[in-house]
Amino acid sequence: MLLTRLLHPGILEALAGAGHGARVLLADGHYPASTATGERARVIHLNLAPGLLDVTTVLDVLLSALPVESAQVMVPPGREPEPPAIAQYRARLAPVPVDTLGRFEFYNTARSPDLALAIVTADTRTYANLLLTIGVRAEGTLTPR
Repeated sequence: MLLTRLLHPGILEALAGAGHGARVLLADGHYPASTATGERARVIHLNLAPGLLDVTTVLDVLLSALPVESAQVMVPPGREPEPPAIAQYRARLAPVPVDTLGRFEFYNTARSPDLALAIVTADTRTYANLLLTIGVRAEGTLTPR
């Protein structure tokens, strides 16, 4: 058994192959993962049933396993209020900057060759998509046994 909260073999493999500047997409259940992800990205489907696993839950586990340099969220058009999911992401990621992108700009960014991993959840919230940029591991964070 591993000494980490993150145990999913496919996610671990994709993260091990990703480095500084690579991106990780956490997609809600509405996201078009078959057409709006980078062609080299590993796609992991965790969407067993609606609402069973959401982006926030996956984010909490990922934050225990990787440094995050920056993040981007998808926001609704016009003057619609920011979705509640984004406030959760900002709180969990602070002080990491969280930038906003419109829907199609977000899709284009997720299609980047820098996307290493896309995790599709069953999150039923709208605009609950999150794009993370992997940062650099700080010196002294590896604890020898």
